[in-house]
Amino acid sequence: MKVIFLQDVPRVGKRHDVKEVNDGYALNFLFPKKMAEKATPDAIARLEQRKKEIEIEREVRDDLLKKNLEEIKNTAVTLRAKADEKGHLFSGIHKKEICKALENDHKAMVGEEFIMLDKPIKEIGEYEIPVEVKGKRSFFKLIVEKA
Repeated sequence: MKVIFLQDVPRVGKRHDVKEVNDGYALNFLFPKKMAEKATPDAIARLEQRKKEIEIEREVRDDLLKKNLEEIKNTAVTLRAKADEKGHLFSGIHKKEICKALENDHKAMVGEEFIMLDKPIKEIGEYEIPVEVKGKRSFFKLIVEKA
């Protein structure tokens, strides 16, 4: 039986794949758990339309991210964190906190996956944070102060 996967199924298929599976597997496992639907011509046409919509959304999101890269270039973001007398932070600053600070300070929506940070920031100071989207790179300054 030919099915369209509605979600990833390990070692069987990924979301939006159209594959041939055993009838019993589809009827007794995939369909009851809403993991797949039967691949009718109408369902395949809807799938193709949905793939086109997803691609358009991805392009719009990438364009917006590139625009945000230009906006954050040469800007500074300040974060306050608890630290000891030597300047070591009690908890590291991760990509998530940096993304929230960018959004709050500059209204720039940049996903965590685009911030190129090897490890969490553990000390007070100024850091140049690289951001990369589809090969286009930008930097902004992160200032970590003692709270």
